[in-house]
Amino acid sequence: MKNSGEQFLHQKVPSLHTSKPVEHEVVRRRRNDQEASQKPADKLADWLKVLEKTHMGHREDPRVFERIKDFYRKQNVTITLGDIPKSYWNNKAEIMIRQGYGGDLAKSGVQKQVWADENNQEHTDYLFPDEMKEQELAVIISNQKRSLDAWLDYLTSPDALYPTWAKYWSFTSMLKMGKYEKVEAKDEDEDENKVRARFQRRTKTTTSSFPLLNPRALAKTIGVMAAYVEEKTKPKDQRQPAANVSKRLSDQEFQRLLSAEKFSDLYAQFLLEIPEYSTEGLKETRGQWRKFPQGSKPDELVKSLGGYPLEWCTADPDTARTQLQGGDFYVYYSFNEDGQPVIPRLAIRMEGKNKIAESPRGIAPNQNLDPYIHKVLDEKLVEFGVEGEKYKKRLANMERLTFLWENKKQKSANELLIEDLRFLYEFDSKIEGFGYEKDPRIQEVLAGRDPKDDLSTVIRCSRDQISTTKEEALRGEIRYHYGNLNLSGLTTAEGLTLPETIGGYLDLIGLTTAEGLALPETIGGSLDLRCLTTAEGLTLPETIGGYLDLRCLTTAEVTLPETIGGDLDLSGLTTAEGLTLPETIGGSLDLSGLATAEGLTLPETIGRDLYLNGLTTAEGLTLPETIDGDLYLSGLTTAEGLTLPKTIGGNLNLNRLTTAEGLTLPETIGGDLNLNCLTTAEGLILPKTIGRDLYLNGLTTAEGLTLPETIGRDLYLNGLTTAEKQKIIKKYPNLNIV
Repeated sequence: MKNSGEQFLHQKVPSLHTSKPVEHEVVRRRRNDQEASQKPADKLADWLKVLEKTHMGHREDPRVFERIKDFYRKQNVTITLGDIPKSYWNNKAEIMIRQGYGGDLAKSGVQKQVWADENNQEHTDYLFPDEMKEQELAVIISNQKRSLDAWLDYLTSPDALYPTWAKYWSFTSMLKMGKYEKVEAKDEDEDENKVRARFQRRTKTTTSSFPLLNPRALAKTIGVMAAYVEEKTKPKDQRQPAANVSKRLSDQEFQRLLSAEKFSDLYAQFLLEIPEYSTEGLKETRGQWRKFPQGSKPDELVKSLGGYPLEWCTADPDTARTQLQGGDFYVYYSFNEDGQPVIPRLAIRMEGKNKIAESPRGIAPNQNLDPYIHKVLDEKLVEFGVEGEKYKKRLANMERLTFLWENKKQKSANELLIEDLRFLYEFDSKIEGFGYEKDPRIQEVLAGRDPKDDLSTVIRCSRDQISTTKEEALRGEIRYHYGNLNLSGLTTAEGLTLPETIGGYLDLIGLTTAEGLALPETIGGSLDLRCLTTAEGLTLPETIGGYLDLRCLTTAEVTLPETIGGDLDLSGLTTAEGLTLPETIGGSLDLSGLATAEGLTLPETIGRDLYLNGLTTAEGLTLPETIDGDLYLSGLTTAEGLTLPKTIGGNLNLNRLTTAEGLTLPETIGGDLNLNCLTTAEGLILPKTIGRDLYLNGLTTAEGLTLPETIGRDLYLNGLTTAEKQKIIKKYPNLNIV
């Protein structure tokens, strides 16, 4: 039948043929003495020819096509701050809280507002600062525009060989579609759950991007509907059921889906049935991990995820850019039918180079892992070594804390087992999440409880042996002090009796001597002895959960704890003689007073920064293979004898180095690289990737200078002439040169 597709459009939208654009074309044809039918399908056919000409005829002129795209953006990307629903901000906050970023939220200015509904049920709203909301809105708008452009680019390209009515049906249907969801639904005829797919309806409050474009799923959707429409033009007794092209649906289910004539449902189903994500496809777990370095451009990462029905926010370029600025990004791609590793299955986002920032993402509903990929993840976590184990512990902490927190919200009674109390009061280890700040949910779960009752139950002692105030802590015979103990006003330890264990920090900054000082066996927080000038008579606790500040010690005649959870400040030491450092330091290590590395054995693991600013020679220096934070070697003037770590997650400061002779830099530096005193690039081989700034202000000539593939922020070349700097800018157009 002639114009069967246009007749289909008329049936779907009966008022379309009388719309202003269509009537305008009727008037134009009459004015030009052209035939102008009044039949709805014919009117639509004439109008669609105009659409095809205006949209397809200007591909060679980017300016015209950009105006066309801008028209659709203005029509369809209209969201404002007022449109973003309260649930969006609450959901964003809840996700961060469950990952352990609740403290970070509060620090950034997010406020909680608790209110009760008519049934006296409590609810919590999260109020984000205006600046954060504006930034979030900008990302939402950018992502919506970009996803809309993808459909316009494809449907007007020579690759989209579909009738115009089908393109119009697809595009206008897509504009009404919101977030893509995969859900598990009970099958009527089987005991097991089946995964179904659907699109939410798009409204003015929809924050998600427009649906992802997958040409293969689109081709199937248009193909089956075109055949169905053509079949409907035949007499009823001659019509044949459409062939079932679904790999998951029964014939009956497929006919029911097709007869609904809904683009969103068909497209969602065919996205779900992408061969690579079928059951057979998922069983193929062979593949390859790919690392996208911190500071790299997001283009390759985003392109590699394009067209796949993922729920990952990383598929949006602006989000990917932000994530890559924060750290490395790993994606596991399994093999396709041609044996190429291109199918995204797993994603691991890092904070810097060595810390896993959040739970790995999979392709199952709600970004969970599909049932076949767990072994691949486990093997990868082994490669991360200590961090892999830390991640498992952080994940277990957050899952357990979330369970207790949600249980507290749902029940009026706050029943906790002894093992729960040990966990919440952090007896055995600190509750570490993925954020920097303490997780506020700990105190929310403990709210309304008597810590003396809880703690005396855990350690099996009387309430009188638990202290919660300074006065109670100093009266003697205290087994456990709950909270911090600030004794900064003490100038002598004479007569001082401390609790056996202190849950928080202990501040003794007023002491200059350890005479008479008997410290607790365990300090859960930090120990501040920054004014101590001699270690004579000092016996430190076996475990310190936070930092240890001994900055005024000039000799190392002290036995340090085996484990320090935070920073260790020994910046007053001028020699490493007699110094035995802990095997693990969770934070930074400050040895900036050392002039030589003689006798220095560094820990295998340093959680953050290493300060060796005072070293004037690298002789005898053996650095860890990995430093998660910054490395300060700003006192070195030569690289002779210097072997740098393979990985530096933060900054590398070598700003007094005057020559690159003997210098071998890591392939990747997560932060800044400061080589400001180099006057020539002779012998300089820079890392492939620098996450932030590169300082080469001392160079007076660019001769021999080969720059990295990626610099996350700026390149400083203030010593070059304007002419030489322009040559560099021309040679490296993608770098931001200051």
